[in-house]
Amino acid sequence: MTENIQNKNQNEQKLKSLIDRLEHTRSLTREEWAFLIRERTPGAAGYLFERARESRIRHYGHAIYIRGLIEFTNYCKNDCYYCGIRRSNPNARRYRLSKEDILSCCKEGYELGFRTFVLQGGEDAYFTDERLAEIVSEIRAGWPDCAITLSVGERSRESYQKLFDAGADRYLLRHETYDPEHYARLHPPKLSARHRQACLWDLKEIGYQTGTGFMVGSPYQTPENLADDMLFLAELDPQMVGIGPFIPHHETPFSQYPAGTAELTLYMLGLIRLLLPKVLLPATTALGTISPDGREQGILAGANVVMPNLSPAGVREKYLLYDNKLCTGDEAAESLNSLKERMKAIGYRITACRGDSLNIRS
Repeated sequence: MTENIQNKNQNEQKLKSLIDRLEHTRSLTREEWAFLIRERTPGAAGYLFERARESRIRHYGHAIYIRGLIEFTNYCKNDCYYCGIRRSNPNARRYRLSKEDILSCCKEGYELGFRTFVLQGGEDAYFTDERLAEIVSEIRAGWPDCAITLSVGERSRESYQKLFDAGADRYLLRHETYDPEHYARLHPPKLSARHRQACLWDLKEIGYQTGTGFMVGSPYQTPENLADDMLFLAELDPQMVGIGPFIPHHETPFSQYPAGTAELTLYMLGLIRLLLPKVLLPATTALGTISPDGREQGILAGANVVMPNLSPAGVREKYLLYDNKLCTGDEAAESLNSLKERMKAIGYRITACRGDSLNIRS
């Protein structure tokens, strides 16, 4: 018994030592990352969250940045095995917002205090470069003080350039998992980890504030997979990182797989904050879906962004990437005052500014 306690104490001290080194050097080996993730303990997690909070307060104070999420199409040409809007789901209730619908969402969001709009959708061929560039251009003209973020998947470098030239500032493209073999177990053969990562490098080179991220607890995921994800983040040095727990959807091949946990997701948030201290890091809807106070826990683990839903109320339940997705209550943009109170209760405050990343190169 005494030997077990000593081993546990030694293990926790090693974990804390790695957390300290991560904070000071922002560099660990693959083996150290895997150890830090696999052997985590509640004590080490508590210590990590303390360090992560101090780091984000050092750079961003107690400000929480809000983004107005507009889910403008749930058509998608892809067939990712985990996604509820995959092409092969015959029971998805498909929709597309018109340009006028999207501009109306922006108008409402601006009046509510949002200064960043996130246009997110499936890879929908209807939204050609010309159509999407026109929408971006009109948002830029109508609300010139706002940031425009796109999250519309893998496109050509030329497409990304056109959208950037039209006025888009930011682009979110989660790499989902770095390891090509793991990626192949989550996606059909026509999709590859290498191509997705190449898109991210294109976005950075064009000049976007670039965001990536990954699922936590996805099928077949190992601590080594997560270690590879962290090494990729260190190499890419994105301005934004979005992570969330895997949550199954009943109309997908992974419907019977267990969901990821809030515990591991929060731990990874803390690690990302120390690895990339100036990154914009959301407490995601998925985290709020698996835990009633997931947003608050995410903020206390080092996150500094929330993304309430600005989509028209009639379509929010149709953009169902996973089961039981939150789209009402404090997930809805109209409930911003309630969200402000929840953040205030844990010592943070919602701010209406654009909230650019501090690690944007001049």
